[in-house]
Amino acid sequence: MSVEKITSRSNPLISRVKRLRDKRAARKAEGLLIGEGPKLLEEALRWDAQLDTVLYTRGTQLPELPEQLRVVEVPEGLMQAIADTKTPQGVLFLAKGKLEQLPEKPAGDKFLILDGVQDPGNVGTIWRTADAFGADGLILCNGCADPWSPKTVRATMGAVFRLPVYEEFLSAVAAKLTAAGIPIYATALGNPCLDVRGVDLTRSAVIIGSEGQGVSQLALELCEGTLRIPMTGRCESLNAACAAAVVLWEMGRDKL
Repeated sequence: MSVEKITSRSNPLISRVKRLRDKRAARKAEGLLIGEGPKLLEEALRWDAQLDTVLYTRGTQLPELPEQLRVVEVPEGLMQAIADTKTPQGVLFLAKGKLEQLPEKPAGDKFLILDGVQDPGNVGTIWRTADAFGADGLILCNGCADPWSPKTVRATMGAVFRLPVYEEFLSAVAAKLTAAGIPIYATALGNPCLDVRGVDLTRSAVIIGSEGQGVSQLALELCEGTLRIPMTGRCESLNAACAAAVVLWEMGRDKL
């Protein structure tokens, strides 16, 4: 494995990495995400992610890398300048990210739909939880956080390389799921409002709303019922990631 050395902050690769770190449009245009840390790199390799470039600092232990991969050594100060974290772990890499629309005939029977969830940490945590509890896909609608933002990617803890994510208009998603015979529910108070523990979610899609607004009016119109998560009267609602975890547990019981 040959290794390049870059020390200049004006190097084209360094400028490219900064652009991908900071701009959603750049990540979308190149179809790339940025990952940080040896552990996440190992997960990318384990799940056959298509790596573009690996940058590291001297003394950092690297896993075995593909022979033809571009590998670049940079000084610690330069890594600090391009990393998205305050305390870089010595490794940063670029990898292909697949972001598609939901297939006309969805593969699987358990989907979680995020409706305007804008916090990248929440999106990444929900993605990780959906992977853990056996969901078949995560669907982003109505202006969710960028699935390829560095913060989202970190929060997935590797699920970004294992569980497919789709991005599409909610109405189109609902049409495809309905045609496939997959019922759609939303976590909201409505009529009828069903206790999540009493609904068969083994074949279903559930909508989780945004942190501040909850599910949209369109989501309520498209779903066939709303789900209530029982809790003490002292609490009005749950964080989006917490609500998703409860729903995903109920959806995945038959697989766990």
